[in-house]
Amino acid sequence: MTDSVLGFDQHRPRLQAIAYRMLGAVAEAEDVVQDAWLRWHGADRDAIDNAEAWLVTVTTRLSIDRLRAAKAERENYVGVWLPEPVLLAAPSTPEQIHELADDVSVAFLFMLERLSPDARAAFLMRDVFDADYEDIAQTLDKSPAAIRQMVRRARLQLRQGAPRESVPRATLQRLLLAFAEAMQRSDFHGLHALLSDDAELIGDGGDKVSAFASLVGGKRLAQLFYAGKRRFRDALHVEVVQVNGQWTLLRFIDGTLESVQSYETDGERLTRVLVQRNPDKLARIAAALQQR
Repeated sequence: MTDSVLGFDQHRPRLQAIAYRMLGAVAEAEDVVQDAWLRWHGADRDAIDNAEAWLVTVTTRLSIDRLRAAKAERENYVGVWLPEPVLLAAPSTPEQIHELADDVSVAFLFMLERLSPDARAAFLMRDVFDADYEDIAQTLDKSPAAIRQMVRRARLQLRQGAPRESVPRATLQRLLLAFAEAMQRSDFHGLHALLSDDAELIGDGGDKVSAFASLVGGKRLAQLFYAGKRRFRDALHVEVVQVNGQWTLLRFIDGTLESVQSYETDGERLTRVLVQRNPDKLARIAAALQQR
């Protein structure tokens, strides 16, 4: 293996992390990293003082360009566009568990869709990857003062849709396990009791399968999940696992992954569920589950 390949592969996980958080789609992130590799392969590396900084800059700029094009495409997307869920390697320390759950959850990536490509890049580089304002300014070709303002505005914009307070991961796990058990035993009252009165469901079917763009009301959501179990009976199976660093409910029909459901909670009841049903966005995670 050549030094150029070794040098690039050393930084590949970080580049993939940046691209995925920027785009919320695995294939698009992989394309960006591949483009970064091609530029690295053709660059005069003797003129590069800091390989990691150079690669991060290239990957970020490529991600911004790709996100601009993606946003135009997503405007014509049928229904609500939700990020593609992924199974990630289990973090090894409590600190890594906390960081991963915060910055790569489906809910977090969904909120990032509110930001412009430049603002998303600035916010991620500062608040997720802990980059200096000066480094971000060089990457985005803006002044440090402009970057500070951009990050501040992004934080304010994201705060509007964020949970009012952080909830321990164990709390969400407990609620989801109880919810999964109630679903398996067709317990409508149990399902209803675990959902807040104003709980919301947002679904992504991608014009491939049916999905609710939005459904509001704990009772209505409980009726939906109850009806699903009554319809499919023993063919329906649910499982609580970690996806994108957060406890998530997987729903299977006849052994086939039908949806990945990412839940949010206020600490007492479930307040929102993001349901990914688009088969194209389930393909990778379904393949990964089969290899477990």
